[in-house]
Amino acid sequence: MTRRERANLRNGLLFAAPFIVGFLAVYLYPLVMTMVYSLQRYNVIKPPVWVGLANYRELLVEDPRFWTALYNTVYFTVLSVPLGLALALGLAMLLSLKVRGQAVYRTIFFLPTIVPVVASAVLWMWVFNPQSGLLNGTLQEFFGIEGPGWMADEHWSKPALILMSFWTVGGAMVIFLAGLADVPQSLYEVADIDGAGPFRRFWNVTLPMVTPVILFNLVIGLINGFQYFTQVYVMTNGRGEPVGSTMFYALYLYRNSFYYLNMGYGSAMAWIMFLIILSATLAVMLSSKRWVHYHGE
Repeated sequence: MTRRERANLRNGLLFAAPFIVGFLAVYLYPLVMTMVYSLQRYNVIKPPVWVGLANYRELLVEDPRFWTALYNTVYFTVLSVPLGLALALGLAMLLSLKVRGQAVYRTIFFLPTIVPVVASAVLWMWVFNPQSGLLNGTLQEFFGIEGPGWMADEHWSKPALILMSFWTVGGAMVIFLAGLADVPQSLYEVADIDGAGPFRRFWNVTLPMVTPVILFNLVIGLINGFQYFTQVYVMTNGRGEPVGSTMFYALYLYRNSFYYLNMGYGSAMAWIMFLIILSATLAVMLSSKRWVHYHGE
């Protein structure tokens, strides 16, 4: 290397140093240490003790709450993500219509997305209150129906959280709006000439052309669903009640790691979560070859 090339390399490394140091300290080191701790008994206070795969064996074979937490998380993700995508796409199609005040309507539906998660969770605690909540009050006043206990009822707690998740579909809606704007108008003109009605235009033109956007939102939704934590932590005070019906995977991981200081056990849970999310994402990406259509292909 010439003297100028060495100087350029040095300057480039100096400019990249903040990112390199941050990556090594904040991402790579914790990643490696969680793998190490997952093979140890470690409670922060005492030195770690090597136990091999004992943490994983205890999780998969001896801990029924692990499977309860995994079931609750899968239940929530499998129902909330597809329904949320359908709602976001429907709102995007409505808000793509040329009407007066279009920008105002779009802003209204997007605003809940930027509300702090803790604040929205506290708001929904009032909405779901069985005695004085807005939702049960509305059901009683207008329909004469006595509403359920929602978060106080083990059978309604997860459906309540799924309903609450629709509050933030505005982010996916904005992405769908961008995807709908990219659909060539010539395809709609051809469909009109062929005599296609609104449903056929949606099924044969709109839906295939926005499948790349559906894929993106689906992957992001899966990742976020398996890491669902803040809302249920705030609304149940970190206990996952009633009767463990809201003990989600991330909440159970948090309790093991920071309530019981069982860092090795929590690290093993984190790696299992990583493998589950990776497998789900790979399955979606591999299946996308059969149902995702890209413009121009």
